[in-house]
Amino acid sequence: MLFSEPFRVGFVLKRYPRYSEKFVVREILAHEEAGLSVEIFSLRPPDDAYFQDLISRVRGPANYLYMPAEGLLPESLAGATLTAAHFWKAIAEASAELPGLVARLEEIPEAESRDVYQGLQLARAVRRKNIQHLHAPFASDAATVARLASHFSGVPFSFTARAKDIFHEDVEPEDLRRKLRDAVGVVTISDFHLDYLRKTHGPLADKVQRIYNGLSLEEFPFRSPEDRPPVILAVGRLIEKKGFADLIDACALLEKRQRTFRCRIIGSGKLQADLAGQISRLGLEGQVRLVGPMRQSEVVKEMQNAAVLAAPCIVANDGDRDGLPNVIQEALALGLPVVSTDVTGIPEVIQSGKTGLRVPQRDPQALAIAIEQLLENPALRIRLATEGRRLIEAEFDIRRNTQRRRELFRTFPNGSIAKTLKVAPSFPSSSLETMETQEVG
Repeated sequence: MLFSEPFRVGFVLKRYPRYSEKFVVREILAHEEAGLSVEIFSLRPPDDAYFQDLISRVRGPANYLYMPAEGLLPESLAGATLTAAHFWKAIAEASAELPGLVARLEEIPEAESRDVYQGLQLARAVRRKNIQHLHAPFASDAATVARLASHFSGVPFSFTARAKDIFHEDVEPEDLRRKLRDAVGVVTISDFHLDYLRKTHGPLADKVQRIYNGLSLEEFPFRSPEDRPPVILAVGRLIEKKGFADLIDACALLEKRQRTFRCRIIGSGKLQADLAGQISRLGLEGQVRLVGPMRQSEVVKEMQNAAVLAAPCIVANDGDRDGLPNVIQEALALGLPVVSTDVTGIPEVIQSGKTGLRVPQRDPQALAIAIEQLLENPALRIRLATEGRRLIEAEFDIRRNTQRRRELFRTFPNGSIAKTLKVAPSFPSSSLETMETQEVG
């Protein structure tokens, strides 16, 4: 049996939607614009109270996997809720649709029951919906389940390895090696990540390619930063790796130098109370404000009315770090000069003195000096902004970059490329009457 175009890809995510993962939504939108048929599979329900306005433009349905019969969310799969009876019933039901399943289960002794359970659900959904490729935008839980579903269904999978998937202290090297081995292709988002994977995992990383995230450039029009109020903008989750505590300390130094400025920090997170306390202790309530989360359109307006974007990223104590923050690319596209640090892939975009200013991480004094330069020197702002926009146009056009990812999606396990038709796996089709998902538009 043959499936004709459009090619159908399942995006597998831990949670969908998430406020902080607009880069995933942008990628899906670009694929849909190019004619790719996308379905989204979420392992957990969303837990954010605030979502980006981009979500409403996604056409592909989102599927949420549930426990059989009980209708329980995947959050409840841990512990006693996932009983042996549930587990073996799921295997029995899936065996009718996935021939050879028992033998395939014997090939994955390392897999945990929760992941196997969701992998079976996803494999069955793949068969019902004629999904021809699975892609996980992260290498953690989503890629774990995508790999298992691929193993059970015969449909190839790929994943994107981001900073937390590579450098965090919780990363299990052997688990990542299994995914590198079994995926038909792997994306990572900076040359720094790529070099690290090659040095750490050797030939297993041969199939990894660096493809930057991208922007729809017409949505980020360039404006000269020559005439801007003295506003310092920061955007991101209020977590350690963003380095916002260093930014607040830098603002205290600017205040001591009697500089006129305002600092607006957009985002929410677990450090909100700590950062608010720091602002209060330093007497900066009149200069520094935590303004909470905003939609993308609102962030763009904030960027167009600021003189500098501060992205003082650090390597957190648990090893977590930013790979290449998308907010930096957005700022450069819009003409907002950037001050950032030397963490992971950031130097590939912030070429100090050319496309922005770069300072050492955890150095509030150096950060304050760089910010002060941009606040007081319009000519420097213009020069950096102009070169920054050129870089974004050359390297971060989302249409070009997602085209490369679609080429990866069409790769078969044997390395051949799907053109206009794809042969379906030789499993019998059947209804999934016991498959419990919820679809939302």
